[in-house]
Amino acid sequence: PGFSLVSLFTEKYFPQILDHFNYNSMGNGTFDQRYLITDEYWKRGYGPIFFYTGNEGDIWEFALNSGFITELAAQQRALVIFAEHRYYGKSLPFGEDSFNIPEVGLLTVEQALADYAIMITELKGQLGASACPVIVFGGSYGGMLSVYMRLRYPNIVAGALAASAPILSTAGMGEPKQFFQDVTSDFENYAPECGDAVRGAFQRLQDLAHYRRIQSAFSLCQTPSSDKDTRQLNGFLRNAFTLMAMLDYPYSTHFMGNMPANPVKVACDTMLGGDDLLQALRDTAGIVYNSTGDLTCFDLYTLYVECADPTGCGLGFNSLAWDYQACTEIEMCFESNNVTDMFPVMPFTVKSREQYCSKRWGVIPRLGWLKTQFWGDALSTASNIIFSNGDLDPWANGGVRKSLSSSLIAINISEGAHHLDLRGANDADPASVIKARKMESDTIAQWVKMERYG
Repeated sequence: PGFSLVSLFTEKYFPQILDHFNYNSMGNGTFDQRYLITDEYWKRGYGPIFFYTGNEGDIWEFALNSGFITELAAQQRALVIFAEHRYYGKSLPFGEDSFNIPEVGLLTVEQALADYAIMITELKGQLGASACPVIVFGGSYGGMLSVYMRLRYPNIVAGALAASAPILSTAGMGEPKQFFQDVTSDFENYAPECGDAVRGAFQRLQDLAHYRRIQSAFSLCQTPSSDKDTRQLNGFLRNAFTLMAMLDYPYSTHFMGNMPANPVKVACDTMLGGDDLLQALRDTAGIVYNSTGDLTCFDLYTLYVECADPTGCGLGFNSLAWDYQACTEIEMCFESNNVTDMFPVMPFTVKSREQYCSKRWGVIPRLGWLKTQFWGDALSTASNIIFSNGDLDPWANGGVRKSLSSSLIAINISEGAHHLDLRGANDADPASVIKARKMESDTIAQWVKMERYG
């Protein structure tokens, strides 16, 4: 965009109830929940409210990578709010102590949705916007929250755009092998021999079986010295491919790290470019972990954190929060098996998740809760939700790929990676995403009109 999105938004804090569901635990105690707001395009008191249901990260990160929402706001004269999810970014209910037990216990999907419901209601009152229809937007877990907002609070929310929202797989309704199989397909679809090269490189790594040689082959800062270290190395490498598949955009991006344009192509060209497979694998990981070229060695445990989400939890406080959510309501028992995917065998079963979560957080996941609470695929009584997915996105097949009714609309974007449609317009955009955004825009305008005139 010609202007900076940063200067468009004002950062504010909302006094939010700590515990919506227990009047005794915290009384009516509050914490400061951060949100970003812009009325730049708003037809005051009349235009709709576009509300982004923040997910597992700093809210600026999402605001700066969801330009479609502000572009749509300019067209439809909407007020835009990006709300930060409790326990992420600067919205820490107990500051540095937020990740202690039991303080972390107020981190649930239900509390987060209640936060948004209350924030929307109060801000509408303060802004003289009580008659303004609200549309929620979200990508990935944020897209799941947008779906849930429409299911749980249809009294507040007129419709939801859920981009790349894996509402089925995270409710335990998927196949454990699906995710890494789909990551693999991205690379094999670019070039079948690319998958073979990656497989071969992991095989060579397994055959090395000599810690010093592994250290020099992969430029590791420390010499590995245990099975735990080699598992960490495998996870670190697998995660690089996961991120490149998810963020396979046609131009360079700064979201969840820095990516070149078409990272899957760059990775495959790297894998196929040299004669030394191990060196190629190291350089391919470097696309993700050393985009600046400043690192002289890889520190496995600081660059990648193993957690209850086999697709990665990120780093810092945010990774603690997501790990806890992956240990409670969000089910992600994805594993690689080296048969249907190109990665080393890395099982992650219900049992191993349970053991990890019990040890790390003192909790035992309750299987099936998310499906019970938020309906799984039994959505026929819902309405006004768009489920958009990109065919390049390994999360896509964990979501809704077929329309369920005239108002539960699936949009599939053939050349799209992870929620490409939420990003601002770009000259390199494929036709499929331009078409998807047009359909989204028309549908949302329709919902707003229906909410106004019934």
